[in-house]
This record gives sequence, C-alpha cells and structure tokens, in this order.
Amino acid sequence: MIALGCDHGGYSLMQEVKAHLEERGLEYKDFGCYSEESVDYPIYGKKAAEAVASGECERGIIICGTGIGISMAANKVKGVRAALCHDCFSAAATREHNDANMLAMGARVIGPGLALKIVDIFLDTEFSGDERHVRRIAMIED
Repeated sequence: MIALGCDHGGYSLMQEVKAHLEERGLEYKDFGCYSEESVDYPIYGKKAAEAVASGECERGIIICGTGIGISMAANKVKGVRAALCHDCFSAAATREHNDANMLAMGARVIGPGLALKIVDIFLDTEFSGDERHVRRIAMIED
C-alpha cells in the first residue's frame, strides 16, 4: 500500500500519479488534499508520513508546488526518510543508498511525464542493503 498526500499545488499531478498507480495495479491510500482549493501542506505531508511510519503503508508519495515544504513536514515524523527527487538518478540512488520510504516531488518543478518515470524508479528500485548504507541510515535515525 502506498500513502499519498498533496496540497493544492500538487493536486493535479497527484491525480496523474493515482491513475498511473491504478494502471500498474498498485494499491494506495489517499490522505488528501481533495481539490485545488488552498490548504496547508504540512497537514497532508504528516498524514501520509504517519501512515508510512506506522506500517499502515509501505511507502509514500507526497507532492506540493516545489516538493520542499511537504518533504520537510514528512521528515518530522520519526522513521520517515522522505527524499525530494526531480530526476531519475536521484530516485534510484535514494532507494539504493538511503532506503527512502517516501518520495516528494514538486508539481511546479517537473511535468507529469518525468514525474511518472520517477515514481516507477522509486517504487521498483530496491535498497542495496550494503553495510555502509545501513550504518549511515542508522546515524540518521538516532
């Protein structure tokens, strides 16, 4: 299960992501927002992050205008490693090296074509499990 969260700036792109996840046959839980009416991104970033941290959802995707604010909100939740990615290399590297469990994107930064490629890479890339990466993640978690 994938936790989804966005603000008004990310709403349109999130609709594209949801359709893409459905096409892939992947289940998700939408924590809002539910329109382009102005809302506060921390509410929705934290809701999705709490679902990932609790184990209700395995991973999360969060979107706001830049991806910055919503990733900062999500990263306040213990156990969440939200990575802001606007390119394919970063999406792969953050899974392989950081075992990121949430992907943040900025709808005003990238278009839907690239965003969906990033989603696929993030969801399909496994954590390497290398000792050095495990050690470094433990340092973040402390």
